[in-house]
Amino acid sequence: MTEKPSVTLPGIVERIIKPAEPTEPEKAQIAIGGADDLYREIRIENSLTDENGDAVRLKKGTEVEVTVQADPEATSPANLEER
Repeated sequence: MTEKPSVTLPGIVERIIKPAEPTEPEKAQIAIGGADDLYREIRIENSLTDENGDAVRLKKGTEVEVTVQADPEATSPANLEER
C-alpha cells in the first residue's frame, strides 16, 4: 500500500474552550504555524487517546503537530499549472 501524500505543520494550543452546554464537548483552539493569518486557527474536540487507550486532554500552551493527508487520487503533481 502506498503512503498518502501529507504535510505536518507545527501548532500550539492557544485556548481551551469550555462548552456553553454541559452536553457539548470541550474544544481546543490550535494555531497552525505556516498557515495564513486569517486561517491559522482550528478548533477540535479536546479528547485524545494515549498509548494505553486512556482518554486525555490537551493543555493550553501545548506544542502539537497537525497532519493533513489525502488519497493519492485526490492530488496532482505540484509542477502542473491549474486549469
